[in-house]
Amino acid sequence: MNVIRLLRNKESVAYLHENSTIRQGLEKMRAHGYTAIPVISNEGEYVGSISEGDFLWHILSNSDGSLKSQEKYVVRDIIRKDFNPAVRVDVPMQTLLERSMTQNFIPVIDDRGMFIGIVTRREIISYFINKQ
Repeated sequence: MNVIRLLRNKESVAYLHENSTIRQGLEKMRAHGYTAIPVISNEGEYVGSISEGDFLWHILSNSDGSLKSQEKYVVRDIIRKDFNPAVRVDVPMQTLLERSMTQNFIPVIDDRGMFIGIVTRREIISYFINKQ
């Protein structure tokens, strides 16, 4: 099975740019109802993912309580490098299944490290259910 069949391509996925402000990130996550979102560089490389908790801890540590004060901070400053690692497009299905146990979505990159989309836990489970 090719991961491409399960892929939600970049154009249909909400993501942040690493130079987005904390406020922009929070607003985008709220608008889409996400609890975590991929982050990419200006060139399109996958940088990491960021969660609501990452925003919360940052705000608690660096805020006067106003959302306006978050405009001086950027997303790249609060990304945890070990959170939601990406897989290459040629990853085996077994690896995707294993990752889905701890990740709601798995970012997918090409061989140049460019973000091409995500595979969700729901899509992986559906694949294995329909395979039987």
